[in-house]
Amino acid sequence: MSDHAADKALEDRLLDFLQRSPSPWHATANLAEKLESAGYRPLKETDSWKLTRGEKYYVTRNDSALIAFQLPTTSLDAMRMVGAHTDSPALRLKPQPAIVNKGWLQLGVQVYGGALLSPWFDRDLGIAGRVHVRRADGGLQGVLLNVAEPVAIIPSLAIHMDREANNGRALNPQTQMAPLLMQGGDAPDFDRLLKQWIEREHAIEVADIVDFELGFYDVQPPARIGIHGEMLASARLDNLLSCFIGVEALLAADGQQGALFVANDHEEVGSASACGAQGPFLADVLRRVNSALGEPGDEGFVRLIQRSLMISCDNAHAVHPNFADKHDPNHGPSLNAGPVIKVNASQRYATNSVTGALFHDICREAEVPVQQFVTRADMGCGSTIGPITATELGVPTIDVGVPQFGMHSIRETAGTRDPGYLIRALKIFFNRPELVID
Repeated sequence: MSDHAADKALEDRLLDFLQRSPSPWHATANLAEKLESAGYRPLKETDSWKLTRGEKYYVTRNDSALIAFQLPTTSLDAMRMVGAHTDSPALRLKPQPAIVNKGWLQLGVQVYGGALLSPWFDRDLGIAGRVHVRRADGGLQGVLLNVAEPVAIIPSLAIHMDREANNGRALNPQTQMAPLLMQGGDAPDFDRLLKQWIEREHAIEVADIVDFELGFYDVQPPARIGIHGEMLASARLDNLLSCFIGVEALLAADGQQGALFVANDHEEVGSASACGAQGPFLADVLRRVNSALGEPGDEGFVRLIQRSLMISCDNAHAVHPNFADKHDPNHGPSLNAGPVIKVNASQRYATNSVTGALFHDICREAEVPVQQFVTRADMGCGSTIGPITATELGVPTIDVGVPQFGMHSIRETAGTRDPGYLIRALKIFFNRPELVID
């Protein structure tokens, strides 16, 4: 396959993954399917694990977080780890969302994460997530739901009724952002619609909707943008792009070294959950792996962690041509110019000179360009799973990511060449025999 054909095939796989992953639960299911088709064997946390050298496994938690790992054929000396997260800022439905107002059935929402709110107006919205139902036979069942057609919208208020709309008007998600679902509808109609959608998608007879975790999303599909297709526009690039990149790199690795990919949930709301980076998911898996193949005991586990490295992958802020003054002049990443090392003196990113030097060397070996990002000294900084994982586990960590525009918007923009660059670098990392710098 030519380089151009390979690049297009990679982009096509990415576009397909993004479109089929409208929620963290869908993203995790799609990652698991991809891993299993490549020979990774599923594990359950409630089972006793019997692990074999040279084999590949994956495990999920809460159906929204995933860890996949390959075991070396020889001794387990270190784990080459890549981390990302499955969640994105969104509008999530309230438990009793139905609102009847002025002849319309609307659905009340909660804002999940640090979402940019204004881009949600005038979008074709679908509904996706996880629902637990009681079947007609009395059994409880959890199902994924993806209503992929435009069933709702949040209309803007006309400029004639708000002359200050373009002057930074604040938005109230409680009173101004309830999507319109149905004209003339009543509260029980939403329960009826949910049952119909589930029965259509899963061919089961639903007696009751017991509980759900659902959110709205933009049904506009991902697309290549630009005269030369140099940009990729899609919802949830932060951080499904890193999830896709991490798994693609893991599947491309030679399988000789201990390697692991983790996709946590709840990063956008602080990571404090059983399946978030502040929770015990990664440590639980690593302890079980070390017990099976590594040096026994607490000392053996600490030795494994300190010989390992975590690359936290989360997208970086590219220099926006219309807002170039928002960047430090010497640290402005560009689209399609390679992965970005993210640095923050206050430890909002976990990078230090040791881990940064190692990643520079990995990119040199992979023959990919590399960039650096630091916020302006007079601006705040977001964070990632990197510092949290480093704090909870003690593992040496670096924060990197591909550059993008419009982070936390309902539709974000990245470069089409950057995913391939980072995949090449992470493949080298997964295959690297030695992680220690003298």
